Amino acid sequence: METIFSPHSFCPLFNPKTCSSRTLLSPSLLRKPTSCFLNKPVSLNVKGQLSERAPLSVPKTWVSHLHHGLAALALSLAINFCPILPSDLAMASEFDILNESPPTDSYVIDDAGVLSKLTKSDLKQMFSDLESRKNFHINAVTVRKLTSKADAFEYADQVLERWYPTVEEGNNKGIVVLVTSQKEGAITGGPAFVKAIGDTVLDSTVSENLPVLATEEKYNEAMLSSAKRLIAAIDGLPDPGGPKFQDNKRESNFKSKEETQEKRGQFTLVVGGLLVIAFVVPMAQYYAYVSKK
Repeated sequence: METIFSPHSFCPLFNPKTCSSRTLLSPSLLRKPTSCFLNKPVSLNVKGQLSERAPLSVPKTWVSHLHHGLAALALSLAINFCPILPSDLAMASEFDILNESPPTDSYVIDDAGVLSKLTKSDLKQMFSDLESRKNFHINAVTVRKLTSKADAFEYADQVLERWYPTVEEGNNKGIVVLVTSQKEGAITGGPAFVKAIGDTVLDSTVSENLPVLATEEKYNEAMLSSAKRLIAAIDGLPDPGGPKFQDNKRESNFKSKEETQEKRGQFTLVVGGLLVIAFVVPMAQYYAYVSKK
């Protein structure tokens, strides 16, 4: 059995004026096309034309933009309030130096980051020349703060023992340590190194060059001047010496006892004269006024 669809059967969907009131479809079948094609509510405007009403649901694109905005805000807050610390600010740097191998080519480990490129180059040239001539190897080490040892001397000995475990390996080795936060330094080395330099130069360098210049935050000069004194001692040359503590005595602003007594006497005379004038002058004026009457 064939069902004949009239060409005007769907006309109510498009032009209600030209639609015929007669249709070949049953009422049950007529609802299906309506629900199939009209997925949005329609309304009849003034001119009799159908107009679509926008659904009241929130567009998906708006929700997507909101999610992206919240994610960007969270990322920005995480970056601002939880900054990533650079590797140079890592803690316990003295342990990193102990775990590293001794520098063979650069002769310098600037963990504190206080030495300039020119200073590193000069130290490398000076230590390399010394090693080629005298077979003494010196390493310069800077560290910010010590947490494992009490002072720079204990830490320098620990570095020497870690880098050169046997006496044969560290016999002609020397290490200069500078601690920037504590403004102190230390020099240690093997038996041959200490003998070649001598206790006088070692003690003088540790007590003069390193702490004095470090206190003034002249770290480059502290390392260079210490290296020059050590190399001069090994070569048997005169000691260039080190910086001296500046005498910062200031004149006292307090007066001496004699000056204080002298000033006190002058002050007493002045005050006494003012008191006499304050009492005598009014009394003289009053006496003169009464005598006229």
